[in-house]
Amino acid sequence: MTEPLTVACVGAGYFSRFHYDAWARIAGARPVASVDRDIARARATGLAAYGDLDAMLAELRPDIIDIITPPVTHLGYIRKALATGPRAVICQKPFCRNLEEAREAARLAEAAGIPLIVHENFRFQPWYRAIRAEIEAGAIGEVLQLTFRLRPGDGQGPDAYLDRQPYFRQMPRFLVHETAVHWIDTFRYLMGPPEAVFADLRKMNPVIAGEDAGYILFRYPGGRRAMFDGNRLLDHAADNTRCTMGEALAEGNGGTMELRGDGSVHLRAFGAL
Repeated sequence: MTEPLTVACVGAGYFSRFHYDAWARIAGARPVASVDRDIARARATGLAAYGDLDAMLAELRPDIIDIITPPVTHLGYIRKALATGPRAVICQKPFCRNLEEAREAARLAEAAGIPLIVHENFRFQPWYRAIRAEIEAGAIGEVLQLTFRLRPGDGQGPDAYLDRQPYFRQMPRFLVHETAVHWIDTFRYLMGPPEAVFADLRKMNPVIAGEDAGYILFRYPGGRRAMFDGNRLLDHAADNTRCTMGEALAEGNGGTMELRGDGSVHLRAFGAL
């Protein structure tokens, strides 16, 4: 019987809970360690706990190293992880601080012959899988326009983001780098690579460093377009505004699909009410 792959997670903050839970549910993986600057948070995972990556790598050689930390740490952690020769390194988005660091991380991984995987997961959400399946089945004909309205409603006031991911407040590039990257990938999943991209970005909440609202227009061949309309200060109709984080329309010459805040997808044939 094949032994499960051992996994060490670097980071035990807010979002890491989803990683630890997922690894625990994968039959072919065995989580073995947690690394966090706050050792209490690492210990709370129930795994072997370490206060820094060097200490963990001095004792363990996990098959997979999963980096779940802010972008400022990524390149350094990737470099250290690759040096130990794991089977794979996974890194959370947003990937690194800038394009230069991202290219350097990719170069290091290629030179080491080790897969470096960016953890971009929105395209795997069930509603986007359903939308793509219907597009491929021809349910709305040729897709002419795709729109997503980001409305999480978590960006208002002097305490914005403090209760969940406080480092958001210091990110010099916030809306696109941290958030809209999900839909940049999702639009590519649903419509393919764009020919050009245009953006109008702005900062609405003065207590944060980066932009928190804006429009991003994606140009596709044949006059087709996709639009990301994001504003973190505004909300949408949903019991949990973080479920879909907004609403979407996929519009074609044969009909329209609407994604609502509860994750449901509704199909309307062209000309129908």
